[in-house]
Amino acid sequence: CGRVLPGLEQRLAVPAVVSPASARPYAAAAKTVKKDAKRTRQEKVKDKPPPRRRPLMAKPVDDVYLTWLYKRPSYGLEQAVGMLKKFQELDFTYPKQFVYINVFLDMALQKKKKVDPFSSSVTLPHRFTDEVNKVLVFTENEQEAEIAREHGAAVVGGVELIKWILEDEIQADFYVAVPAIIPKLIPLRSKLKRKYPSTRRNSLGSDIPKMLQFFRECHEYAVEDENIIKTRIARLDMPTEHIIANLRTIIHDICTFKPSNYDPIVQRLVIRSATSEGLLLNLDGILPQEQKVEEEEETPAVDEDQQKPVQESVST
Repeated sequence: CGRVLPGLEQRLAVPAVVSPASARPYAAAAKTVKKDAKRTRQEKVKDKPPPRRRPLMAKPVDDVYLTWLYKRPSYGLEQAVGMLKKFQELDFTYPKQFVYINVFLDMALQKKKKVDPFSSSVTLPHRFTDEVNKVLVFTENEQEAEIAREHGAAVVGGVELIKWILEDEIQADFYVAVPAIIPKLIPLRSKLKRKYPSTRRNSLGSDIPKMLQFFRECHEYAVEDENIIKTRIARLDMPTEHIIANLRTIIHDICTFKPSNYDPIVQRLVIRSATSEGLLLNLDGILPQEQKVEEEEETPAVDEDQQKPVQESVST
């Protein structure tokens, strides 16, 4: 039992320990080989020509086709609304579902400047929901407070509401105020942000009934993800002309947020219902381009009229 078989001694021999100093040249050589291999791979990638993309075809001929090989078709506004109504009939979906639009914006201005993301409220020509917005009115005048309650204000009060708003005990869809109390509402500026009462948003003024009528029934939309607006505009069972009128109202309001001397802010417009696919709209006739042309035609005439008196005065 105590014997060691021949040759087993060599197998059981402990290998010699390699010192760190002697191992360094091997490690350095291995790193060099890895770097050279990496450089070779990168050079091969650079030498490869970029893959050629096949140009998209305009219109499919067959009934069944690969969608990514063709350009996305665009439709006229009336045609697209008619298609949404037809989809609902064929799919037997809810006839009173909402109609939505996705608006893709060009926010670029001159010298790398951009239009800041914005929100806005508009009064649609045809209401499509019975929902009424919750409006809070800031005033310390008892007579004004009584007028606000009579015209449908959800909450009316003065500086005592600040604490409850900061603690999220009181919330509203919109906040309006009279000019006399606005200096006392500064602590709410960072809390309310875009909903803070201001004359630019028509939420600061003395005509409480007018402000309440607008904000209780208005439609609000906002820019998401820096350049997209997603909002509902109508119900599918509404007449086509009502759906189109609501869409035009929102689009025209969006176009006011970028100066007319730049490219149009609306780049792409997609309409859909709650259960249908999105249809790309042709922007011709939707954007307010006709008004711009009229303004450009009128301005030279005004300049000529303004220059004539100057020329006459010089000649005399």
